[in-house]
Amino acid sequence: MKKVQKEEAGREDGGALVRGLAGIVRRDLRAFVVDAGLMALEELLERERTAVCGPRYSHDRDRRASRSGHAAGELIMGGRRVSVQRPRARSSEGREVRLPSWTQFSEEDPLTERAVEQMLVGVTTRKYARSLEPLPEVVVARGTSKSAVSRRFVAKTEARMKEWLARDLSEVSLVVLMIDGVYIADHVMLVAVGIDADGKKHVLGVREGATESAAACTALLSDLVDRGLRTGHTILAVLDGSKALAKAVRAVWHKRVFIQRCQAHKLRNVLDQLPEKARPAAKTAMRQAYRAANVKRAKTLLTNLVRRLRSDHPGAAASLEEGLDETLTVMGFGLPEWLERTLSTTNVIENLMGSVRYLSRRVRRWKDGSMVQRWTATAVMEAEKGFRRLRGHGGMRTLVAALRAHDVRLGKTVDVALVAA
Repeated sequence: MKKVQKEEAGREDGGALVRGLAGIVRRDLRAFVVDAGLMALEELLERERTAVCGPRYSHDRDRRASRSGHAAGELIMGGRRVSVQRPRARSSEGREVRLPSWTQFSEEDPLTERAVEQMLVGVTTRKYARSLEPLPEVVVARGTSKSAVSRRFVAKTEARMKEWLARDLSEVSLVVLMIDGVYIADHVMLVAVGIDADGKKHVLGVREGATESAAACTALLSDLVDRGLRTGHTILAVLDGSKALAKAVRAVWHKRVFIQRCQAHKLRNVLDQLPEKARPAAKTAMRQAYRAANVKRAKTLLTNLVRRLRSDHPGAAASLEEGLDETLTVMGFGLPEWLERTLSTTNVIENLMGSVRYLSRRVRRWKDGSMVQRWTATAVMEAEKGFRRLRGHGGMRTLVAALRAHDVRLGKTVDVALVAA
């Protein structure tokens, strides 16, 4: 028994020793890499100075410059600024000679990109310094304070947002438009997403407003048109049921738009106005209707449900009846099942809004609407990187053909590029 205990104690001591040695090796290795890197940089800069000044202590009448000691400088290392002694050289006219490597390293600014990336993955400005790999104590560093990181984040995201919001949209072959709003503090951020003929998704723009009003939506759409978004052909607009959004879309596209009310929003709106015991039956009936084989069958099922609800639950009946036909718009195009399901709801843009909400939860205090807009734009730009083609995108040709046929009925000139797509 004692022998077993001694063996276990020995293994524990051995494990602790290994972990301790690993920590020392890791720490010393990091310090070695940093020291070696700084020494290599110093050697590189000295070589470049020798190239313009000639070998040290040699007499050369044709040399272009002379050594002028060292000066304190800063370069980016490991997400912070570190102090580095920069070798100096002066020309025969007394002007500073810029060393090529120092010029290149000092002009590169990965620090701002690092700060933005850290914020997007959830690191707060207060904890930014803790997220970085430690450097040897002899290395003097700065630029990791809360205020410094915050300034870099604001400056970079502001510049990105302005460039992103000014993008040219003339090359987007818009087939489907989705608009939704997300409430952040006292502001509403409207986001527009477009789907092209190949089923690819594009975030078209964002707009800040006090409410999800027709005026705010019209301003958003006007901005998209000013940036080149084509409106001369029929599109499908998938909306959450807001009358203001539908009004704004019709004001831009007039008769060249089909409105699809989100079936998921309609289902929630109806169920919210029913008592708990009445919800299962209504839910089953609505889902059966939305999975019907054709529009006629679906409309019959929904109309029967309205009739059953009208006496006991008039509010729910009115909610279901309002815009009933527009919840079945996509069903009338004869699309493949997966594409029909995808375009019958605003889930595509709801997922994007989830990314906005997730990122915005990290902010404890919103200063103003500009800050809200900047964070929203940053969130959707980040989410856009992971966009995939629309589920069921193989049926987009059927939808495009139906929309172009409507253009022909209206006597409109069909866009050749869209037909080809």
